Amino acid sequence: MKYENNYYKDYDLGNLPKDSIKELEELSLESAKEGIVMLENKNNVLPLKKGDCVSVFGRIQREYYKSGTGSGGLVNVKYVTNIVDELKKYDDIKINEELLSVYEEWKKENPFDKGQGWGGEPWCQKEMDVDIELVKKARAFGDKAIVVIGRTAGEDRDNSASEGSYLLSKGEEELLSKVSSVFDKVIVILNVGAIIDMKWVEKYNISSVLYVWQGGMCGGRACAEVLMGYSPCGKLADSIAYDISDYSSSANFGGEINNIYKEDIYVGYRYFETFAKEKAIYPFGYGLSYTTFDVNASAAVNGDKIVVTATVENKGEYDGKEVVQVYFGAPNGKLGKASRELIAYAKTKMLKKGESETLTLEFSINDMSCYDDSGATGHKNCYVLEAGQYIIYAGKCVRCCEPIFAYLQEQTEVVRKCTQALAPKIPFERMKNEGGNIAYEPAPTIEYDLIERVNNNLPAEIPFTGDKGIKLEDVRTGKNTIDEFIAQLTTDELCCLVRGEGMNSPKVTPGTGCAFGGVTEELNSYGVPIVCGTDGPSGIRMDSGLPATSMPNGTCLACTFNDELVSKLYSLEGVEMTAYEIDVILGPGINIHRSPLNGRNFEYFSEDPYLTGKMACAISKGLNKVGVYATIKHFMANSQEWKRHTGDSVISERALREIYARPFEIAVKEGEVKSIMTAYNSVNGYHAASNYDLTKTILRDDWGYDGFVMTDWWAHITNLDGTTSTSDFATMVKCQNDIYMVMENAKNNNDNLKASLESGYLTVGELQVCAKRICEFVMNTHAYERFKANGFKYDASSLDTANMSLEATLENVELDTVIPMHFKKAGRYVVELEFTTPQSELAQIKIPLKINKMDACTFVAKGTNGAQGVVKANTSIMQWEQKLVFSSENEVKINKVKFYI
Repeated sequence: MKYENNYYKDYDLGNLPKDSIKELEELSLESAKEGIVMLENKNNVLPLKKGDCVSVFGRIQREYYKSGTGSGGLVNVKYVTNIVDELKKYDDIKINEELLSVYEEWKKENPFDKGQGWGGEPWCQKEMDVDIELVKKARAFGDKAIVVIGRTAGEDRDNSASEGSYLLSKGEEELLSKVSSVFDKVIVILNVGAIIDMKWVEKYNISSVLYVWQGGMCGGRACAEVLMGYSPCGKLADSIAYDISDYSSSANFGGEINNIYKEDIYVGYRYFETFAKEKAIYPFGYGLSYTTFDVNASAAVNGDKIVVTATVENKGEYDGKEVVQVYFGAPNGKLGKASRELIAYAKTKMLKKGESETLTLEFSINDMSCYDDSGATGHKNCYVLEAGQYIIYAGKCVRCCEPIFAYLQEQTEVVRKCTQALAPKIPFERMKNEGGNIAYEPAPTIEYDLIERVNNNLPAEIPFTGDKGIKLEDVRTGKNTIDEFIAQLTTDELCCLVRGEGMNSPKVTPGTGCAFGGVTEELNSYGVPIVCGTDGPSGIRMDSGLPATSMPNGTCLACTFNDELVSKLYSLEGVEMTAYEIDVILGPGINIHRSPLNGRNFEYFSEDPYLTGKMACAISKGLNKVGVYATIKHFMANSQEWKRHTGDSVISERALREIYARPFEIAVKEGEVKSIMTAYNSVNGYHAASNYDLTKTILRDDWGYDGFVMTDWWAHITNLDGTTSTSDFATMVKCQNDIYMVMENAKNNNDNLKASLESGYLTVGELQVCAKRICEFVMNTHAYERFKANGFKYDASSLDTANMSLEATLENVELDTVIPMHFKKAGRYVVELEFTTPQSELAQIKIPLKINKMDACTFVAKGTNGAQGVVKANTSIMQWEQKLVFSSENEVKINKVKFYI
């Protein structure tokens, strides 16, 4: 099949398996269904039954949130299913059409509010003020009411413990009050990215509650299928507390400069189950079904592993799936431990009434170790198994699991020796378990000189040989070594390798996030391909308008507890990526849900590092099966969006290793990950983009990572002396973060690489080791195969207008206005915009151009703080008169447009 567009080259999708797009949509639907979590179902009000007459309240019934906003949700789709229209397809029930028409009339005067600019969409929408008489009339139609509540979330902005964000809005509260005062059977559907306050369930005696999350373009259909009888089988990936203040992180969340992680390892259920069970309304791993299951489990030691055998039997009336969850409780010992930690899980197949399945789960005994950063056990900076009994639990959630086995560790044992790394510089008190009571102790601080560590571990320089005719293909075939290849490259060529271009580079698929690798003619001549990467935690982002499949968000996928399903889903996304010539997806995000208020929780997975890490493995392996790659991000401790460029996450080394770095470690060691993106924030005093202990000592030396690392877009960099900038690429390279993302032209960038080489601050050897990793990565991509098939030549268009002629000019362009223009020549044009916007440099500005009502190109730039900016894009334009329309959701003024050919 081909995607036809007059203004882009045709994308030949002929290598796609038959009906693969349909299969991807179907698997997205299945994933969305399996992620839905039912928290209440009093008197079996669900599923809906034949003959039910249902009234649906809430504007989101037809304005389904497929995803959050920002880079995690910008997917162009052909359609999005909604809840009420999908329910109307079932003949067994009747939907109150009169009530629906009232909502549609009201929305004509109250349209969906998309907000202004990057991250400007409100987290909730205005709700219709429902008259009580309308509710009573609806009750006369039937005895069941569905209330749909929606939330978006997104990049660059957190949630807040206020109305219309974490709490219900005033309009939603009034709606629930009125509906529950008339209806006895009230079903609430939460179309949200992450958990919200739930006190209203008890207050209004709600019959049934479903978290349907943001299920992608098929999410509305998934919700309808569950309402109509597909048995819910999702489990909570987060604990839900009575109040936001009950979370252990709440007192230390949202700081502008330092965020002190005083709760230490006691995040989410590790806190609640250890110290405050009564404060969690719904525990981690909880989720109801339309049927019932018996779980009988046992465990035994087998070598260095513990093997759990669990038989699950469906004892109810509906088909369904169940998740077996295995936890361990370690002896409190000298370090202090959480009372429960998830260590294994497995999901059954669809079990019919009376059917059973036996699952086998196993884990390494060493995985029950913890990190001693203080020396309390006598083994400082080591993972240890403290002496005592380790109780193994199995069941359906963290709260309802039962003890099934006791493993005795007779004496404290060192499992793994490490080096102190990324320890905090700022002294603070951290939480500790003292006999089941909360105590505090000083967190150990840094005891080494970082600059000395860096200088004592400088990589050796490969002597420069000049061009010896060695191509990257010679390295691939084993004819030459990578060192022999790198030895040929000049320092200018090495510098270009560590510079990624974008966004919307003309050298790769239109509208994508970055191009890297062979971004110059000189690098191309050595056989280095241009690799394409773009956002895609929940589907491929292409700002050019090209369509893709929107999949369920991270929280929804985590709630499936189904690694196999998630892996298959991403294999199919990998097929779609391949069709669009995209090699690397910038996701998944695997930061921990430290607080429910993080604006990007929708694209992250869970409060639990093990579940998060396993989801990352499933995604990475699924993509790798079809030859494309995940980029796990944001490495690490990106726990809030507020002041994300300047905030410092101050964390003990133990909490860092056991909680916040743990998902990345699992993904690196088990998930075949080859690409990692660092975070915007600082971790213990150094920005993640230039944090030596993060990207070298821990990632490469401790975990053995052999892939490459990129920065987040326009990241801040902390010099070893503590100063910060966005142009200190030399320090980034010294810290072995391999590529800076992004800039317009790798050959002409205002950074300090050349000056730092001349001064000796940066060595050629440091630059070469980054270049090696990049080349080793790019030669194992589809981009390389495409380049090779084209005879190691590119026809890529350039944005350089030096040798082009100016064909036409526009001034003071009005947005959303049709502009007739006559072009004497047909061909590939470079279009240059001069514009201003009051938005900050952290904002992403998009200005789409349509020609004759078709997407032509999208200009992507940073905010300018009111100054004039220039941005270019290229597109094909036909001869004679064309009708142009520039638009933008951002606050933008276009001062001049130039057309070069």
